[in-house]
Amino acid sequence: MSALQFRLSRPQVGNSSLGARSSRGRGRRFVSLLVSAALLVTVAACGTTDTSGSVASGGSRSSDSAALQGYDTGGIKKDPAIAALLPKSVTKDGVLTVGADTSYAPGEFLAADGKTPVGFDVDLSKAIAAIFGLKEVTLTSTLDTVLPSVGSKYDIAISSLTVTPARMQAVDFVTYFKAGSTYVVRKGNPNRINPKNLCGVKMAIQTGSTQEELINEANQQCKAEGKATMEIQSSKMQTDVTTAVATGKADIFYSDTPVAGYAIKQTGDVLEPIGEDVGVTPEAVAIKKGDAATAKAVQLAIQKLMDDGTYKKILATWGVTSGAIDKAEINPKLE
Repeated sequence: MSALQFRLSRPQVGNSSLGARSSRGRGRRFVSLLVSAALLVTVAACGTTDTSGSVASGGSRSSDSAALQGYDTGGIKKDPAIAALLPKSVTKDGVLTVGADTSYAPGEFLAADGKTPVGFDVDLSKAIAAIFGLKEVTLTSTLDTVLPSVGSKYDIAISSLTVTPARMQAVDFVTYFKAGSTYVVRKGNPNRINPKNLCGVKMAIQTGSTQEELINEANQQCKAEGKATMEIQSSKMQTDVTTAVATGKADIFYSDTPVAGYAIKQTGDVLEPIGEDVGVTPEAVAIKKGDAATAKAVQLAIQKLMDDGTYKKILATWGVTSGAIDKAEINPKLE
């Protein structure tokens, strides 16, 4: 993706010194081969995929097959009381039609076949539909046309939609996730990187992202304060950003939280997050403005999935549990 859609806090640059750089050699080359294999890209998205794997216990699938199969929602039963809340406009065809911009891994993107929507938002859509007793169909669109089509072309939209005051004037929202930006380093933080003191580090970043803009601003602050500037390694693909840190070419990368979590999961025991997520904002299901019945049904369905543990299992399948919330809210108050 060329631009990330979260409001972010400015990265901090402090006064303490930074640790030594990663060593070069055979170890790095070996890790590079492993990470490159793990980060094969099969769709034009900023996440990673793999095509092998099998069904794991408890309904979730292995990380190798998550990009194609995700979480198995087949065991989720209809809740008649919740389903009864839905208006006939939603239930009449037996299908819950969901609008999504399927270019945003790991939330929603297309599998290797270029046709099948996958991702944690897609799995959540299927789980909600199962509670409603409906078949789920995700239709691919572009972000700028998703919201205007809710209530006409789509029953709901689940597309990593950040809740904003402007959007709340156009649609109703039910929250299910929170996301911001996350710093990622090699496992164990061998270079002793402090996310509050970034001056002088080797920073990998995705070209055109909001994080890149913020890092560039932080780098100017380093320069203005007479400190060592960052070595910024800008790459068009997030997979290249991830590989740079995993192999030791860069010390740290900065990306949106779900993408960071998914990259960590796909690279195995190589990377870890560091510091706190910043610029955290809620993401939500979009519903036609004024459709209180559907909004309530969606809210109760999501809360049921949260309470019975299914919601967390879906997020865990995609490595994005850091964005979990415990309460689904209709039209939340924004700070």
